[in-house]
Amino acid sequence: MRTPLVVGNWKMYKTPSQTEALIDALKPLVEGAACDIAVVPPFVCLERAAAAIQGSRIGLAAQNVYWEAEGAYTGEIAVDMLKEVGVTMVIVGHSERRLHFGETDETVNRRAKAVLAGGLTPIIAVGEALQQREAGQTRHVVASQVRGGLDGLSGEQVAGLGIAYEPVWAIGTGRVATPEQAQEVHALIREIIREKFGGWVADRVNVIYGGSVKPDNASGLIGQTDVDGALVGGASLKARDFAAICMSAG
Repeated sequence: MRTPLVVGNWKMYKTPSQTEALIDALKPLVEGAACDIAVVPPFVCLERAAAAIQGSRIGLAAQNVYWEAEGAYTGEIAVDMLKEVGVTMVIVGHSERRLHFGETDETVNRRAKAVLAGGLTPIIAVGEALQQREAGQTRHVVASQVRGGLDGLSGEQVAGLGIAYEPVWAIGTGRVATPEQAQEVHALIREIIREKFGGWVADRVNVIYGGSVKPDNASGLIGQTDVDGALVGGASLKARDFAAICMSAG
């Protein structure tokens, strides 16, 4: 039985003091949630967030990571740096990273391997653009990204990570995949994993949905057979909205 996972990706929002205030407001609202929860603040807010979540059921994730352990890589951040401030999960391959910063399936795979080697959990994001969906390429694009992101990993590693399906056309646009559309792609992802790594891996891996998830649509999405939770953007910046999504996932 998979435990639902709800992850709040704050993107480039919130200062350290605002981070503390948001977490303080969120903690009492999610005490009764029956899902795993994580917040994903900007890098400069991680240490303040780690202190604020102490004693709560909220975990801490990072928005990105580099694959080298250290070196002359200005502007990048390493796994050990994240571990030391209390991060346990890392998003890799978010569509905004792919779109704006040149991420490829190969670099996503390298980041995922670095996260796993460091003892943390990667959440590998995949998803198609609007023109790809309209051209009937959704299955091809998503399958390619899943296979590329998981290349060279063992079944044990894949069983313990997360995959986030986020149709690019639904991120920050107000548009959202219908529950049926989400289920179709999530089932595809799980079938790819079943074929490559076996049924026991497919049954354990969390596949969560991202793309304009809000309190009024979360239960319909997360209620689908192969949708194991949500990667939440804008709604995660409001404590009551994010808490409502978490409560609907149990």
